[in-house]
Amino acid sequence: MNRRQILRRATGLAAASIATPLWAQSAGRIVLGQSAALSGPAAALGLRFREGAMLHFERLNAKGGVNGRQIELQSLDDGYEPDRCAENTRKLIEGGAFALFGYIGTPTSLAALPLATQAKTPFFAPFTGAEALRAPFNRYAFHVRASYYDETAEIVRQTTAIGIKRIGVFYQNDSYGKAGLEGVTRALKPLGLEPAGLGTVERNTVDVDAAVKAIMAGKPDAIVQISAYKSCAAFIRAARKAGFGGTFYNVSFVGTKALSDELGADARGVVVSQVVPFPFTPASQLAGEYLAAGKAAQGDKFEPNYSSMEGFVAARTFAEGLKRAGANAGTDGLITGLESLRDLNLGGFFVDFSPTKHTGSKYVDLTILAADGRVRR
Repeated sequence: MNRRQILRRATGLAAASIATPLWAQSAGRIVLGQSAALSGPAAALGLRFREGAMLHFERLNAKGGVNGRQIELQSLDDGYEPDRCAENTRKLIEGGAFALFGYIGTPTSLAALPLATQAKTPFFAPFTGAEALRAPFNRYAFHVRASYYDETAEIVRQTTAIGIKRIGVFYQNDSYGKAGLEGVTRALKPLGLEPAGLGTVERNTVDVDAAVKAIMAGKPDAIVQISAYKSCAAFIRAARKAGFGGTFYNVSFVGTKALSDELGADARGVVVSQVVPFPFTPASQLAGEYLAAGKAAQGDKFEPNYSSMEGFVAARTFAEGLKRAGANAGTDGLITGLESLRDLNLGGFFVDFSPTKHTGSKYVDLTILAADGRVRR
């Protein structure tokens, strides 16, 4: 399935979800609600994450579901805009969603989490590493991925280990970008360093000229990017044109495949931190299961990528918590089931929850993009 076909399919899914009301949970099904970017400049992130989650949910449903109940994922399009996400969340909660699953992005998740908390609806596996969603502890929020603090700390560790000390930061001018900037700043501070040049871009835009000028004035040797794939790609091209010869580092939310596709041959040497295992070969048991599920569902058209791998991991984790909750479990039972996932081994990737800890992983790996679209570890 190519990107255009995926976009058409997602638009249809979003329209169908809006037109079809959610009904109360029944003995035969569990309805999960998702608000995600299914259109607009960040669409690849929502589409791919949902695709990966459905690989597992559809496989489970074909085998009878979880505790005899089918899992349905109702997805609404928010275009990566907080106001639309909040409205979608109200619709999903009022429609009886059992839990909210796989929200895409920091500003959107920050708009949704208070609504979920007020409604006592579990908010599971948002595609964001922002600390503001993790602290203070929230009984209804569960995070499967590592945080942006974890990712930026690893990036700073790697760059400073090879002698790079002048690190600029290009960041989205919202809660996501500022969370990443704070992570970089926190990691640099113990080393007696601070960012060498800062530049911003507005969400869902690619107006990067002012950011390039501001950051280049600081003469950085490396630039950490905290934004979505289209603006990051635009910045990389503009910075190269302005004479920057150093390395670009991105956190996982950028969308590795989306960034690579956007850049083409210009992707060569760009580094992206990852929060799930390498998905392109069966190097781990988890990756093997993911690839087998994709092949079974889409045949030779299946294109593995990190964003859908994260959706697959989120679905695997949620389903295990639901299984442990037992038949006909409600919200409290689901939370108890998830909190029982101590050092859960998904096949080379571990998730560890408890009644006082809802951040499941600190796994971070760094990858490098090649000019031909491949991703190297």
